[in-house]
Order: sequence, then C-alpha cells, then structure tokens
Amino acid sequence: MSNHEHANFPRASFTRRLGAIIYDLLLAVAVYMVAGALGFGLFLLLTNSGLISMEGFEHVSDLLNGTPLYQSLYQLWIALCVALFYILFWSYGGQTLGMRAWRLKVQHPNGQSLSMITAAARLVWSLLGIGNLWILINGDKLALQDMMTRSEVVVLSKEANQLRNWHGV
Repeated sequence: MSNHEHANFPRASFTRRLGAIIYDLLLAVAVYMVAGALGFGLFLLLTNSGLISMEGFEHVSDLLNGTPLYQSLYQLWIALCVALFYILFWSYGGQTLGMRAWRLKVQHPNGQSLSMITAAARLVWSLLGIGNLWILINGDKLALQDMMTRSEVVVLSKEANQLRNWHGV
C-alpha cells in the first residue's frame, strides 16, 4: 500500500520514538500475558486429555517448566505472538498503538507501507529497541533498523494522524 502524501513528513526524533516505545512496551507485556495464558491453557488441555503425559510431575506447570522441549515451545509461542504484534501493526498501516499516540508512522521513504517480511526484518534489526540508539550517533534520524530495511519513522501532522484514525489510511 502506498501513501505518497506521507512521503514528506519529517523523521522522528529519539525522544518521540522513546515515548512510543514505552507505550508499546506496556501493550507488548499485555500481548505476552495473553499469549502465555492461551499457551498454558492449550498445554493444560493437552495434559488433561492425556495427549501429553505428566511424566511423573505432580503439577502441569512443573511439567511445562521442567521439560526443556515444552518450555522452549512455550517461550517460542509467546515470542512469536509478541513479534506478530509489531509485524502486523507495522505492515498494516505503519503504526502501533503507541506510535499512533505519538503521531509516528513507519514507512519507506516514498510513503509506501512495509511488507510483512520487511517488518519482520525491522524487528530483528531493532535489537529489542537498542537499534534506536543509532539516532543519537548520526544526524539523519535513522535508527539501525531504518537503515537496514530502507525505512524511516516519520512524525505525522495532527490532521494526517486523525485522517488515519478515521479512514484507516
């Protein structure tokens, strides 16, 4: 999806990005908790139905935490859910909820939205947010993940952000 009218907005500063990161971190924790509850519920269902043996453990949580395979699969599930939170928001509309609150949008320099693959690469290159520190070193307001994925985070005007809220543009 291309939105050329957003191609000329200024790039976001480190401070604005940090505000959105803090807001989104709270949402990511909520996604983490919901994914954990769903994963645990599924694991409980599988053990109660007998599809997964208790292997001598008294409690389901002990089995989950005491078996490296189950614990790894559970943590992978949670990590994928949190990653999908960012990937889906970045590729469909270019804004997480925290970015929307701070009027930020991630896009390619021509205003085009990121693909899911580019959004996933952006997540990896962000190094859990540490990639944003690169902005403090250089003057072009590009973070490591911006440079590696040929994208940028721009500050939308209040009007452009409101139009995005009403029209889903």
